[in-house]
Amino acid sequence: MRIVGIVTRKYKSSENHDIDIIYTDIVNSVYKNGAIPIGIVLNENYKEVINMCDGIIFSGGDSFEEYDKEALEYIYEKDIPVLGICLGMQLMGILFNGKMIDIDHHKKDMDYVHSIHINKDSKLYDIFKLDYIKVNSRHKSAIKDTTLKVSALSHDNRIEAIEDSTKKFFLGVQWHPESMVKYDKKQENIFKYFINLL
Repeated sequence: MRIVGIVTRKYKSSENHDIDIIYTDIVNSVYKNGAIPIGIVLNENYKEVINMCDGIIFSGGDSFEEYDKEALEYIYEKDIPVLGICLGMQLMGILFNGKMIDIDHHKKDMDYVHSIHINKDSKLYDIFKLDYIKVNSRHKSAIKDTTLKVSALSHDNRIEAIEDSTKKFFLGVQWHPESMVKYDKKQENIFKYFINLL
């Protein structure tokens, strides 16, 4: 069975202990689409764990560590399929000359916040087969000026998805499809497509 590594995020417990977490919604989406999810804590031995995985997910969060960038670069060079979600997408953009900027009107706790326009010449279009989809939006930062291909834009021209079509799968999305699968079945296509090619 295929193994998908999910890079953990740093978090503080209610008793102020440092812990590493993975999001249950992502774990469930990986399981549902036929792969085994494992958490990857990035430290000096991260290459050994990454090499056990068929694909990697960089999930959302508040901040990333230096090991995240190192690991993503290593994964890219080895052409291991990778899906970036929210902060994970921003990390992908930064690795390829992008800049992170603050925005103040995309962080809303609603099922659908805005629509995005999908570039027809993209893997994202292959996944959805639609010019426009509606997405949720829980981010306070955005990426600009990355040298990766821009797969989708929001109505206000913010980058919503990026990819590198020279790789097996190197796709980042700004929204949270793992949260949307409960009420929007087409969001499952991202995980299905990703896992099926592993």
